[in-house]
Amino acid sequence: MMHADDASGHPDGAHSMMRALARWFPEPRFLLPHAAGIDVSDASIKWMTLEPGAHGKRVSGYGTEPLPQGAVVEGAIKDENALIEALGRVRTALGGAHAAHAALPEEAAYVFSMHVPEKKERGQILSMIEFEMEGRVPLQPNTAVYDFDIIAEHEEGNGAEIGVVVFPKALAESYANAFDAAGIDLLSLEIEAHSIARAVSHRSVDEPVTLSIDFGRTRTGFAVLKRGIPIFTSTVGIGGETMTRALMEKLSLSAEDAEAFKNEQGLVAEGGVRNPGVEVIAGTVAALADEITKHYRYWDTRRDDKGERMTPVGRTLIMGGSANLKGLADYIAGRIQAPVERPNVWQNVCSFDEYIPPIDRHTSLQFATAIGLALRSI
Repeated sequence: MMHADDASGHPDGAHSMMRALARWFPEPRFLLPHAAGIDVSDASIKWMTLEPGAHGKRVSGYGTEPLPQGAVVEGAIKDENALIEALGRVRTALGGAHAAHAALPEEAAYVFSMHVPEKKERGQILSMIEFEMEGRVPLQPNTAVYDFDIIAEHEEGNGAEIGVVVFPKALAESYANAFDAAGIDLLSLEIEAHSIARAVSHRSVDEPVTLSIDFGRTRTGFAVLKRGIPIFTSTVGIGGETMTRALMEKLSLSAEDAEAFKNEQGLVAEGGVRNPGVEVIAGTVAALADEITKHYRYWDTRRDDKGERMTPVGRTLIMGGSANLKGLADYIAGRIQAPVERPNVWQNVCSFDEYIPPIDRHTSLQFATAIGLALRSI
């Protein structure tokens, strides 16, 4: 497998994309170095390492490294030196792990599904994707890296459905270069939705279409997952930091007290909508609920030319640090008239009957991406 900064995006250079975006042709486990999952966002770097345990897997290390404001903006690296310095501190904290699987920002990604004929070679499928990109993606093939996952093989030899990810080559290279400069051997890059899906999906045939919501500090990422494969992603600039700042300003709370209000009282604080704290956060919550409702209804009601529902949403999962707002899941469930859950992000790591990870449930919702990345190496 080759490095992300070798990627060409052309079928002749298909192997170059394996390292950048895909899970293809993994090396035998005994040949792979111990690697961390590293999730870079606009505000921080979250990392995790896993190791084999007596029953499943165990957390061998984890942490959060804050990023200076403006170092990464909407996924784009604006201050490379600041990111390299922060990654260097992460590298020191990793202990024996000097390699990593990392996530690319979804803001710049293009994700879609398509059908391909059966028994096509990988190179042929990549050529078909390149042709399909012309009408779907505002990037030229030579300026992009792209790859695919097989979602399902159709019955009676009618080909397969695949999930495709296309990403700007220059941005992928900028992340690869930053990791290299920080002394971290980058084994793979993939979009956050892939990582989250690896943490919360079993990829079973009967797994329902899932609307995944990553409600973070500065933005919210949406993904539609089909058998654990993203077929759509989008990002909106709605995050929990807006609520925290408003509570601090309007109620003269410290940052810690504002977070405590959100997580312990939130939308169900005494007095309801008349409570000053609820009044302050209501606008952000309503804006988020509007976006969720729009995404949910579009995907849940899509129909094919026979009038049959194409992607009936069977479950809605909300995670991210800001998903801990008390009452949020119930509020959104009322808006979309369907259950909304905070997932168990450890379900593919361990059973709680055998092992309890050293991260509480609230905090673990921030680490879904890092957990999914770390699962690639064990």
